[in-house]
Amino acid sequence: MKQRLLAWCLLLIATITATPAFAEQVLVAVAANFVPPFREIAIEFEAATNHNVRVAAGSSGNFYSQIKNGAPFDVFLSADMERPKLLEDEGLGVKDSCFTYAIGRLVLWSPNPDLIKGEETLRSKKFKRLAIANPKTAPYGLAAMQAMQKLELWESIQPKIVMGENLGQTMGFIESGNADVGFVALSQVLDPKIKGKGSLWDVPSNLHEPIKQDVILLTKGKDSQAAKALIEFMVGPQAKAIIARYGYELK
Repeated sequence: MKQRLLAWCLLLIATITATPAFAEQVLVAVAANFVPPFREIAIEFEAATNHNVRVAAGSSGNFYSQIKNGAPFDVFLSADMERPKLLEDEGLGVKDSCFTYAIGRLVLWSPNPDLIKGEETLRSKKFKRLAIANPKTAPYGLAAMQAMQKLELWESIQPKIVMGENLGQTMGFIESGNADVGFVALSQVLDPKIKGKGSLWDVPSNLHEPIKQDVILLTKGKDSQAAKALIEFMVGPQAKAIIARYGYELK
């Protein structure tokens, strides 16, 4: 009897030791372009900390509006610098917690391996539909518009444009055939399920403003150990290696 009781006590101690009392869940708003690498970062983070990550994907502009209206996110990984700074100024983000975690790259991509021949593809307009994300809510959509404006193509290409609310929807238009070409993030094209397929043009960075992507700890997450740990994890070597592998530049 005593041996059974001792064995039970040892098992209980082992269970408590293996499951830290501080394990929490963190709710993260992630800009659609960053979802592929963040999936991998979340796996590494959960394994290292035992915290649990819940992810919501969408456009930075829509997330900004949702957070202002009380959405319960702890951390916001935006595709721009402006919205996290606005949230900090408005008291919805923790002061001085904001920093640039990645600098994005814009590409023109098509699942057709013979379609894209660089800038000439845009100028020739030999495609039925061109997908871009909404420039008002998605920073990559804004960069795409700036690139086409600089190439003096924005007005003439309007009849061929189909607009997604975010980069996830924009990529969906291309993959489904509703658009045969589109502007997306390099990180999406480097997703293992797509990498190596189709044709692409790496849009020169001088055609648009830098896509500096900032993260911020939101006030709803200021007392969350999981949220604070994730912010710290984002600047560590494991996260940086994943971010670089998906084609982002590191500041």
